Amino acid sequence: MLKRELDSHFERKLDSYLDLLKQMVDINSFTANADGVNRLGELTIACFSDLGFSSRRYPSRNPSFGDHIVLSKAADSGTERPNIALVSHLDTVFPLDEEKRNQFSWRVEGDKIFGPGTVDIKGGTVLMFMVLDGLREISPVLFHGVNWFILLNAAEETLEAEFGELCRKQIPKSALACLVFEGGRRNNDRYSIVTARKGMATYRIMVEGKAAHAGSAHQSGSNAIVKLAQVVTAIAKMTDYDRQLTFNVGTVAGGTVINRVPHMAVASGEMRAFESDILNAGIADLKALEDIGPGLSRNGEFPSQVHIEIINRWRPWSPNRKTNILLSLWSESASDMGWEVVAEERGGLSDANQVWDHVPTLDGLGPSGGNAHCSERNADRSKEQEYVFISSFIPKAILNTRAINSLIEGNGEKRAE
Repeated sequence: MLKRELDSHFERKLDSYLDLLKQMVDINSFTANADGVNRLGELTIACFSDLGFSSRRYPSRNPSFGDHIVLSKAADSGTERPNIALVSHLDTVFPLDEEKRNQFSWRVEGDKIFGPGTVDIKGGTVLMFMVLDGLREISPVLFHGVNWFILLNAAEETLEAEFGELCRKQIPKSALACLVFEGGRRNNDRYSIVTARKGMATYRIMVEGKAAHAGSAHQSGSNAIVKLAQVVTAIAKMTDYDRQLTFNVGTVAGGTVINRVPHMAVASGEMRAFESDILNAGIADLKALEDIGPGLSRNGEFPSQVHIEIINRWRPWSPNRKTNILLSLWSESASDMGWEVVAEERGGLSDANQVWDHVPTLDGLGPSGGNAHCSERNADRSKEQEYVFISSFIPKAILNTRAINSLIEGNGEKRAE
């Protein structure tokens, strides 16, 4: 598949691709805006139906969220046709009132398009469409000889587990790849492809103390906030950068009024690691802080109690051989064009965390941009809104299209043996 053919095709249609992106960005799809998420879903369904995809909706378990969507296109008649899955999501992190308050909407400045979801991840959905459109145009026999699956998460930003369950049911284990179109970094002709992501556990710390009058009976009270501070300080010391294990206490609350020794305090946080055994060891060390030592009242009558609860846990996407085999295909395709691909391990989670051990997975295949999750801007530009680089769409589409072409022609399973 020649680079110049793809380049000509994508250049000719770039305006239409960017118009599609604008339509998507103009729809507020904050996770809790189910109507907006579903409107974006309808637009996406209509877009991919032009490529021959049929759709099925799967309502989220949370009624405040929109529908997950699975698009599929069966291969032309034949046996043992390869399966390939592509993944994106519909939701963003910006409530409508925040977008209005910060005047955060479609805005083009030079090579940058600003707007909610431009890089995370509506730009990725558009680039996914570009790749399939390019394959159909330049290599129609190959395009029609694949069973394609497109899966769109309605609530990726909340890390709901149900979408991972849906993916594992819908994507055959024999699939050549699951390709995730989160934004990818680019530095001139050097492209970062995501090959691993940290796992995460969230936790809640609850301290029960004993209330007392802060003036007349101070010695009878057991200060829950003071005890919580002791626990939080210990957690802060547990981060180990050598093992790429991080802890973060994100919220703290406690007490009621200042003339009362506080009887309760609560904190919540998260921890992350690339390896399951390191994450599990961190959880064990965290739970051990329940026995951090007595927090007695001054008169020694009441010890405060510490309880630490693990709320949720997500598996790390650890470095693995099957992902590296896919990476080699992208690297070879880039090298043929004088470009370079480098592996990137990210601390943030994506849908890849939920599928990598089910089918070979690669991530970061979307366009390049910056300031994801940011809606603020100020006059000196020290704060700036989310954006995507226009110039990143065509090169990334060419790279992905050529690599997928090689994956199909090589029937990737032979490489994975």
